[in-house]
Amino acid sequence: MQGFAGFTLGKLVSFLTFNKSFSQPINQISQQINAIVMALAGADRIFKLLDQEPEVDEGYVQLVNVTEQDGQIKESEKQTGLWAWKHYHQDDGTTTYRKLEGDVVFDDVDFGYNDEKIILHNIKIYAKPGQKIAFVGATGAGKTTITNLINRFYDIQDGKIRFDGININKIHKKDLRRSLGIVLQDTHLFTGTVMDNIRYGKLDATDDEVIAAAKLANAHSFIKRLPDGYRTMITGDGANLSQGQRQLLAIARAAVANPPALILDEATSSIDTRTEKLVQEGMDRLMKGRTTFVIAHRLSTVRNSDCIMVLEQGRIIERGTHDELLERKGKYYQLYTGKAV
Repeated sequence: MQGFAGFTLGKLVSFLTFNKSFSQPINQISQQINAIVMALAGADRIFKLLDQEPEVDEGYVQLVNVTEQDGQIKESEKQTGLWAWKHYHQDDGTTTYRKLEGDVVFDDVDFGYNDEKIILHNIKIYAKPGQKIAFVGATGAGKTTITNLINRFYDIQDGKIRFDGININKIHKKDLRRSLGIVLQDTHLFTGTVMDNIRYGKLDATDDEVIAAAKLANAHSFIKRLPDGYRTMITGDGANLSQGQRQLLAIARAAVANPPALILDEATSSIDTRTEKLVQEGMDRLMKGRTTFVIAHRLSTVRNSDCIMVLEQGRIIERGTHDELLERKGKYYQLYTGKAV
């Protein structure tokens, strides 16, 4: 350090200083390039979203409020609690009304996300008003895809889907989706009060209607225990609530909309057994008198279904009640008991 081989302490400090001065701009440039690449990737996604074409909606059948007197259905501008499909017939210029009941039929439906690969084959389902239809099967069997087709999130390749006897292609998409209530596994809440989050299911619902929906969903008791009750603010997607409480709010949100048909997609799979009992009671009340499609991995939640559909690789391989399927000792028996057939 005192001039060994001509190398002094001053020269070492100078070398380190020059080295830092040389490498620092290179490091800064590399960091900026990384930020620019990430920004370009984000901008590409934004512009792709902006360039998306709007959904094509060629439907002309509308969902309207009606009154019923002496078997005659008349359209009403006020909320009546009764709904009907308003069907204008272009060939003769007449308009007919068909009461909304929740009768859903899949008639030999084929579907694929592209025409080259069909993932659902020959799906036949007949759901009468008030029935509970369950879908079970391994992950990727096509359970959620079937419910997405009812909402017409995707269009089918072949076959027909009818809602109350009307081809869903003839129904306005917004009216079709308004007639269906959905409770998903992942519940998303918005910044606002508990009252506002439940009212999202029906924006013009009164406070009394919201409270009645919460009671139906088994959510009223825990809401009353919150610091400000129904006026409690929810932030961060419901970070101040448990998963079970968020799920109860989702059920209340569906209840206030009062739909004739329901879709429950894995609604109890991410909560504990104790909370599941509360959620299940709320769902049972909500499902009463409504056509319901249930997707569940916990087969104990679908035992009381009117019909259970067992899917495998996009096909319905078994159908029947819980007891009927157990007697057959097929795929459902294997899933339920864990025993190989």
